[in-house]
Amino acid sequence: MLKSELIDRLHIDNQHLTRTDTERVVGVILETITQTLEKGARVELRGFGAFSVRHRKSRSGRNPRTGGNVFVPQKSVPFFRTGKELRTKLDATKD
Repeated sequence: MLKSELIDRLHIDNQHLTRTDTERVVGVILETITQTLEKGARVELRGFGAFSVRHRKSRSGRNPRTGGNVFVPQKSVPFFRTGKELRTKLDATKD
């Protein structure tokens, strides 16, 4: 689902909000999650999941085009772990 599709669906379910208000709400939520992760903190949405930051050490990698070694610097990457309730719902749809 794209961000615009999420906004459309939320707008349909919440007719009392204008589309602009719905866009603003989604934007504020995503921006807050982003800012919290930038600080290195964790964001937990009960029943949905948790966002956190994982730190990867620098390492020696391989350039797939040339086969030569390249240095890959350390970096921080976002990580999402699903909540138990979401995992249960997803598993129930497999049957």
